[in-house]
Amino acid sequence: MKKWISILTLSLTVFALTVTPSHAKDRSSLSSITPLSKAHAHNDYEHNKPLQDALDHGFTSVEADVWLKDGKLLVAHDQIDLKPDRTLESLYLAPLKKRIKSNGGSVYKGYKKQDFLLWIDIKSEDAATYKAIHEKLTAYKNMLTRISGDDVDQGAVTVIISGNRPYELMKSQKTRYSTNDGRMSDLGMNFSNTFMPVISDNWTKHFTWQGIGPMPEEEKKKLHHIVKTAHTNGQIVRFWATPDAALPNREAVWQELMNAGVDLINTDDLPGLQQFLLKNDTNPTSRHIDW
Repeated sequence: MKKWISILTLSLTVFALTVTPSHAKDRSSLSSITPLSKAHAHNDYEHNKPLQDALDHGFTSVEADVWLKDGKLLVAHDQIDLKPDRTLESLYLAPLKKRIKSNGGSVYKGYKKQDFLLWIDIKSEDAATYKAIHEKLTAYKNMLTRISGDDVDQGAVTVIISGNRPYELMKSQKTRYSTNDGRMSDLGMNFSNTFMPVISDNWTKHFTWQGIGPMPEEEKKKLHHIVKTAHTNGQIVRFWATPDAALPNREAVWQELMNAGVDLINTDDLPGLQQFLLKNDTNPTSRHIDW
């Protein structure tokens, strides 16, 4: 009997040594995640745990496609995939509010100056959907950046309206809890950066280079000019449709984007971009819209 007790005690000790430290390590790593200023989660809602997977990898920018259906703001890429329980509020607004409260006012604990970007890509009719979004955002206004004319009250979360953007409706509002996502056609058009703090566009519409071989000099000059022009107006820059397969050409494009000062790098591969930025970004936590 004593022999079996000894064996059981030894087994439990081995189990404790092999399992408990692992869990402790996981908790420790989650509490010390570096918020990555350039990390943008494209189609974030398609991950197993929307928002949370991005946060677990240090992302500071996430994108959600939103449809207005039967009075609800539902999140999905295609209308056929809409589900009544996958709402903008349940997947993003409510979890962010809870996290910000527990972290003392910021999405990442200890990084109160690090803003978090929530992109809402409107897929349904622009004006009606935006009105529903604005009403919902108003209920969460204490955590959001508020814009009144040219006055900006920076919050823990800055909302950017993309997709079907109702320009005139947003311009007419005295107070907004969201900003506007610009396109390359808006670059240098003197839009106030309190209205349009970002220029983003499809990489393949403006560049042929896909990371194989050196970037053509003319395209490199064009990229640097775009970034310089946007930054001069206090705007940040993002491209989508860049190479995203885990191949060397992807990192070549990411490196050129960083070299040019592009503010957000777009990906569906959360761990891949996290690893790249931790290795290659010398100042990974610094990004502020220059209001």
